[in-house]
Amino acid sequence: MSRIEKKGRMEVSDRLHSAAIHLLRYARKQDVLSHEGPARLSALSVLVFGGPMTLGQLATAEQVKPPTMSRIVAGLKRSGLARIAEDTRDARRIRVSVTAKGKRVLQEARQRRILLLAEVLGEVSEQETDVLREAAEIIERAIGSAGKK
Repeated sequence: MSRIEKKGRMEVSDRLHSAAIHLLRYARKQDVLSHEGPARLSALSVLVFGGPMTLGQLATAEQVKPPTMSRIVAGLKRSGLARIAEDTRDARRIRVSVTAKGKRVLQEARQRRILLLAEVLGEVSEQETDVLREAAEIIERAIGSAGKK
């Protein structure tokens, strides 16, 4: 890769990074309607899309220490969004899973964010929407490839 190509990729990466942060901050304004904090919603998302897991696995996925995840999971349990059970293979471990209410709360929060973003994209032309769709596919494919390395 030439220096010019590398510089171009760095510029695009910088702009994507900034745009992604702004996009998520904007979309998360809707999360207050779920009455759950961002950390709980994030952990809930991991459980909904990743399935039941140990507390340690969940902490790793969320890039937090186990004691922090213990507090998050305790809050999810108190809200009726997650359940905790002993791990069948190791009684010292606990497995966390999402409840039907937890799945519903996450799906509703996700839908509110998507609707807000769709509203913002209402000002975008059909051609630009196609470009964004293609960009999303490229990003998903690139991240999928990077995850396999």
